[in-house]
Amino acid sequence: MPILVVEDKDSLRTMLRKTLESRGHTVDEAGDAYEARKKLQATRYLLVLTDLRLPGGSGFDVLEAAREADPETPVIVMTAFGTVEEAVRAMKQGAADFLTKPVDTDHLLLLLDRAIDRRRLRAEYLLLKEEHQRRFGLPRVLGDDPGLKETMLAIQRAAQSDATVLILGESGTGKELMARSLHQLSSRAKAPFVAINCAAIPEALLENELFGHERGAFTGANARKIGKAETAQHGTLFLDEIGDLPLALQAKILRLVQERQFERVGGLATISVDVRVVAATNRSLTEAVAQKQFREDLFFRLSVLSVTIPPLRRRRGDIVPLAEAFLERYAAELGRKGLSLSEAARRALLDHAWPGNVRELQNSLERAVILVEGQAIGPEHLRLAPPAGEALSLGDVMDLSGPLAEVARRAAARAEDEAIALALRRADGDRAAAAASLGVSTSTLARRLKES
Repeated sequence: MPILVVEDKDSLRTMLRKTLESRGHTVDEAGDAYEARKKLQATRYLLVLTDLRLPGGSGFDVLEAAREADPETPVIVMTAFGTVEEAVRAMKQGAADFLTKPVDTDHLLLLLDRAIDRRRLRAEYLLLKEEHQRRFGLPRVLGDDPGLKETMLAIQRAAQSDATVLILGESGTGKELMARSLHQLSSRAKAPFVAINCAAIPEALLENELFGHERGAFTGANARKIGKAETAQHGTLFLDEIGDLPLALQAKILRLVQERQFERVGGLATISVDVRVVAATNRSLTEAVAQKQFREDLFFRLSVLSVTIPPLRRRRGDIVPLAEAFLERYAAELGRKGLSLSEAARRALLDHAWPGNVRELQNSLERAVILVEGQAIGPEHLRLAPPAGEALSLGDVMDLSGPLAEVARRAAARAEDEAIALALRRADGDRAAAAASLGVSTSTLARRLKES
């Protein structure tokens, strides 16, 4: 990749170019801020070297344009001896280093090597993170949609700070997966990631789950209990479905986010914790604020950095690759080698509206792997819900042709398959527990899965 040199004085720009070319670098030049911004929009650069005082804008404009084009591109700013404070301000805004004029070429090359090494190490670090995630089953987000890539880029940027993040998206889009990715990419990755669903726990118990209680706080409180907020010490506390948080608890969550402090239920001592709060919701918090159902000050605190996950229906190009990834996973888990999606199944996947998003797609493929009798998965195995207003008949999901006895045999086998799939889901994939709930032995269940 080339290096961009931005300097309005021709003689100095030529000297800088020759110095960099002597080290084997390709160099692009710009004589003002406007030209530099255009070049940054069109080309990816290894490094940007820019003066702070420029025609057509300033070095701060070049710095901003470079950060927008690629946050990983290092920017070295040049400044006159009497304006070092401007260079310091530029570094606070993201510059990698600064150089005073007149330029010492040896010093320039030293800063250049240092900045490039930092970029290389950063890239290697991210690659190692990705490899670690792949090997040890850490969160992996699948999809090539530009909207999803923008979301992941925002997650990567957010991971470099310790700010509170609000993840927005419909149910089933993978908000917790994004939160886990954010945690794993952050400096808190070695500490706990603790998740709590604010909508799944009764209001009377939610405060106790979040903050714990002291012994004797209420009937049955025979010992002190540590809450989720303390369990997440030095790590990340993920508050899922934050839009369903009761108003009575919102003030306490605001204090946790703002001051990192709380009291246990029935306790007087103030507990201080070092946690990063990440929240998620499928609701419109702005509407909830307008309707006085959500505190405005808490909303602003939670949305310091806001990330939106696009729904699956807007990522049509990701549907089939995601389906194939889920198919590969569940086929391996159930020992079903050689399974593939038929063309009719692919068309059905692409035609479906996916109101349940990625979670619905995942469940459809898991069910299909269990139900399919041959090697090719068809639309009937996916069991996709019909469009709104259309009723689903038995003929839509199974073959009713042939003699009545054969139809009855197929129907019985299909009913067994459905019962097995349901039992496995309820047992979270535990075959022994699923077999017990079905009243059969584990070996019988394994044989039935192999036969299906």
